[in-house]
Amino acid sequence: MFSAELKVYNHTMLMIAVCDDEQKIAGELETALIDIFARLQIKYEIDVYFAGDALNKQMKAGAYYDLIFLDIEFARNEINGVELGRLIRDAHQNNTVSIVYISWEMKYSMELFDIRPLNFLIKPLEYDKIEKAVRTYLKIAGLWAGEFTYKIGHNTFKVQVKDIIYLESRDRKLILYLTDGRKEEFYGSLKDVYTEQLERYDFLYIHASYVVNYDYITSIKYNQLFMTNSAASTGCATPLPISQNKRNEVRESYYAIMKRRRA
Repeated sequence: MFSAELKVYNHTMLMIAVCDDEQKIAGELETALIDIFARLQIKYEIDVYFAGDALNKQMKAGAYYDLIFLDIEFARNEINGVELGRLIRDAHQNNTVSIVYISWEMKYSMELFDIRPLNFLIKPLEYDKIEKAVRTYLKIAGLWAGEFTYKIGHNTFKVQVKDIIYLESRDRKLILYLTDGRKEEFYGSLKDVYTEQLERYDFLYIHASYVVNYDYITSIKYNQLFMTNSAASTGCATPLPISQNKRNEVRESYYAIMKRRRA
């Protein structure tokens, strides 16, 4: 009944490269990416390289990647990540691939300026920061334009996820509250809608009758939270109850999202 959609332009599968001569870190990064893309329900392929020369050779031969996680320091006889980045941009004339540099040190920041990296992650790598880099890429690439799909009778409708304030379950129907003031009613399971479409977009399942968009929460208390009708609204907020058995889970999820977004 429900489906989640991502807008993908030139191809439907993301091509990812991980390049690091420390096999343990490369393995940990690959594992994190597999988990992140699985949760986001995005198709992907990951190639892992343990040498900059190997990645350079493959790209020279025509290998295409959307996103590269690239170490800076390789063995002394190897091309380093800064040099490889310049080859990717200049020799391979590839200005579309996004590069996330990884290193034990911050000292390379100025050297990377002309390579225009997407991000710079410090080792040991943190899962939340890897995920943030992935989400940043998806938004910039236009792949994270989430659409929520629902059916009324035999007709299928779509709205942008960012325009949903919250959903309410009432009398076997779901009510969709939108930022433009509309309310859409349709039959469905709140639990299914949450797990299949909304959980990965930072929605919170606060009550058997309510799923809310984190972006429109103005404040949270022990047994309720308050929703605004737009990200910029200063008007009255709508109070919604938090189930007793969900209070700890909701607060933990709320602060985890806050921490991740501020990282």
